[in-house]
Amino acid sequence: MPTRRHILKKSLLLTAAGLFTGLRAPTLLAQESEEKHSKLAPPPDLFDSQALDLEFWVKPRTLDLIRPASGERVKLLYWKDGEMFDSAYQQVCHLLRDVNGKKSAAIDPKLLETLWATQAFIARFGMTRPLEILSGYRTPESNQRLREEGIPAARKSLHLEGRAADIRIAQLHEEVLGELIKSFRQGGVGFYYRPSARGGWIHTDTGLQRMWKG
Repeated sequence: MPTRRHILKKSLLLTAAGLFTGLRAPTLLAQESEEKHSKLAPPPDLFDSQALDLEFWVKPRTLDLIRPASGERVKLLYWKDGEMFDSAYQQVCHLLRDVNGKKSAAIDPKLLETLWATQAFIARFGMTRPLEILSGYRTPESNQRLREEGIPAARKSLHLEGRAADIRIAQLHEEVLGELIKSFRQGGVGFYYRPSARGGWIHTDTGLQRMWKG
C-alpha cells in the first residue's frame, strides 16, 4: 500500500518530468481525495523552502502569470537589485484586478514575492508553467456576490485589500503547491480541493500565518 509520502513525492517528480497529464482516472481521483483529507501532514522535507540561500532571494524576479477569466498573460521582470519597476508592477496589478467588477487596486508587493518565489522554486525541478490567477483583488460587491452564491469568500477577505490571490499551476498537485507556499511563512494558506480534471486551487495571502482547508 503506497504511503502518503510516496504519493506526493511521485506526483512532484512526475510533474517535473512532464508525465503528469492532469487528466486523472476516477480511481486515482478517489485515492487522491482520500489522501488529501487525511489528518496526516505531508512530509515537510518535500517543501522546505527555508533551505534556500540568500542568492535565491536577491536574484532578478520575473513573473509569468495567466488569467483564465480574461485570457490575458504577462511575463515580465518586475524586480531587480532591490528595486521594483513601476511599469511592470502596474501591469501585474491590472492582471490581478477584479475582472467582474472591472476595477484594479494596488497589490501588496509581499504577495508578489510569494508568487514569484513559488515559480522560481518549482523551476528548480524543471517546471516552468505559468501561474494561474483565479482571483486577485476583489471589490466589496464582487466579494458579497460570491458569498451569496455559496462560493468560499470571507466577509473581511484580504482579497478586498489586494493582499490575497487564489492560484494554481497546471499539472501540479495542489497539495504540493500549497505546502510549498506554506513553507515560505509569508501569511495564510488555504487548500481548496476539488475532484475534477483541473483539480482545486490554493489561496495565499499576506495576513497572519495560518492554514485551513475548504
